[in-house]
Amino acid sequence: REGIDWLRRHRRESTGLEPEILGLLEKEWLSETARSGQARMEALRACLRTLPEKSSLLLRLRYFEDNSCREVAKKLGTGLDAVYKRLSRLHRGLKECIELRLDESRET
Repeated sequence: REGIDWLRRHRRESTGLEPEILGLLEKEWLSETARSGQARMEALRACLRTLPEKSSLLLRLRYFEDNSCREVAKKLGTGLDAVYKRLSRLHRGLKECIELRLDESRET
């Protein structure tokens, strides 16, 4: 915050950023990025806990056990296209859930 305020006050004078200002900006950016990433991971974990067992199994087989979609289809006894569609729906649903949780946390 201090770095941004300084830049605003000295906008016309400045031809480049001094090392101290760069340091302040970097520190602020890294701090915000870490908080944002941590909040996103917490939201993802919460969303994963709400999934039905079939959806959890699909995600576990695909991402945590590192199976290809073809292998997942074989293990679940379903078609490859069905696996792709279910994963696509899961991705979309998780994205919406995460965004909703992040929006709710910003409001509080």
